[in-house]
Amino acid sequence: MSGYKAIRETIQTEFKETPKLYKEKLALWHSEPTVTRVDYPTNLPRARELGYKAKSGILVVRVRVRSGRSKRVMPGGGRKPSKSGRFFSRVGSSQSIAEGRAAQKFSNCEVLNSYYIGTNGYEKFYDVILLDRSNPVLRADPRYAAMLGQRNRVFRGLTSSGRKHRGLSGKGFGTGALRPSRRSVERSGN
Repeated sequence: MSGYKAIRETIQTEFKETPKLYKEKLALWHSEPTVTRVDYPTNLPRARELGYKAKSGILVVRVRVRSGRSKRVMPGGGRKPSKSGRFFSRVGSSQSIAEGRAAQKFSNCEVLNSYYIGTNGYEKFYDVILLDRSNPVLRADPRYAAMLGQRNRVFRGLTSSGRKHRGLSGKGFGTGALRPSRRSVERSGN
């Protein structure tokens, strides 16, 4: 058995067989700030699949996001209250919201990718992998240099979760008008 497979199985057994330990972790994460830098990934095999390497300039951040739909304040100014609505679906997924929060907190970094690590019922937790733009080690590596050239990639929907909520990752009926983008299809008149 490979080392990563053993780590993956350990994480799964911790989740299934010892829920008390898992709940303690979630309670600890809940008491931390919303965006917290961590020393190493929570799920190392998953982080490695998404491009993480233990080299200088690569950071891992844990982010928590409220789950469910968002509630907006009702506007004033003579509108009918029945037309304002109460709960609204978010524009992107909670994972892309977490990536955006990490990018805002660490403004000198680009988001490489992220993955889900848990939920406590009303919050979801994600690990976000960030790349330091000014790090010479990452600039010399061709794998990461291309990512560093894409400024604000998380806000343009270029990460994997961003591509999902743009509708670019799937196949099937009705997805033809999503590529290369909805706007370009509208401009072409097809």
